[in-house]
Amino acid sequence: MKFVEEIVVEEFLPTVRSMLAGELRERGLTQSQVADVLGISQSAVSKYAHGDVSTNHRIATDERVEAVVEELAEGLAAGHVTPVQALIEIEVLVRDLETGGDLLAQLHEEAVPELDDYGASFRVHDPESELRTSERVLSSLRRGLRLLENASGFAGLLPAVGSNLVACTPDAADVDDVAGVPGRIFDVKGKATIPADPEFGVSEHVATVLLAARGGGADVAAATNIRYDPKLVAELLDRGHVAAEFDESGDVGRSVREAIESEPETTVLYQTGGMGIEPLIYVLGSDPESVADSIRSLL
Repeated sequence: MKFVEEIVVEEFLPTVRSMLAGELRERGLTQSQVADVLGISQSAVSKYAHGDVSTNHRIATDERVEAVVEELAEGLAAGHVTPVQALIEIEVLVRDLETGGDLLAQLHEEAVPELDDYGASFRVHDPESELRTSERVLSSLRRGLRLLENASGFAGLLPAVGSNLVACTPDAADVDDVAGVPGRIFDVKGKATIPADPEFGVSEHVATVLLAARGGGADVAAATNIRYDPKLVAELLDRGHVAAEFDESGDVGRSVREAIESEPETTVLYQTGGMGIEPLIYVLGSDPESVADSIRSLL
């Protein structure tokens, strides 16, 4: 497994630093001055100067890289460009070269030929590719789950039916576009237990509530459920949430949509139960981390 960031660290940065060091030395800067400008040691500058650092020829001969290096070297040497401004320019260049089909993307795909298994129409470096979007959702969800798993007392908020933390893609249309924990989160001997890594399409109930809230106009992308207690609802209200009650005995989706349509700023939904229905609170948020933070504020 090799990430594109490793290509940046192992090949792009040494090459660009070497090029910058050479350009700055040609403009009369001493090794000490070059080291200060680039934020590296003098010994590193010396290695660049003597060719002791491996560089990538394709990166070094790319016209855009050459142009940026020359422009930055001239500005840094004359004092018109600060090291921070140079850093920003290089960051922008990196992002441009990472996008689908460009130089860093090509180098990454050559280093990881298995990416071809996803088909000719797929490129992992396309900013809006489905896989990249899905991986961002899963990564955010894993962070949110870690926050909850490590929160002391979270097990005490779990309902008898179990809990789930879910998150959806920006254009989510159904439960297959919502990621969650397979099997839900349960209290096992006083500890919240997450049985497996999150996946898409494994949550039906909490995912349905999230999708219905979005369908009603809520600007949210994540949700979780906890046990119902009027004191918990009151605490969430005190922390700035907007709460609305809905009826879970009938069409849950329609009931949630109607509640949200009445108050689009709602971030807490709750139902007080009924025959065979456990009362629950649903906390909504822009991402799993913010939902987890809301839950942790109750502990």
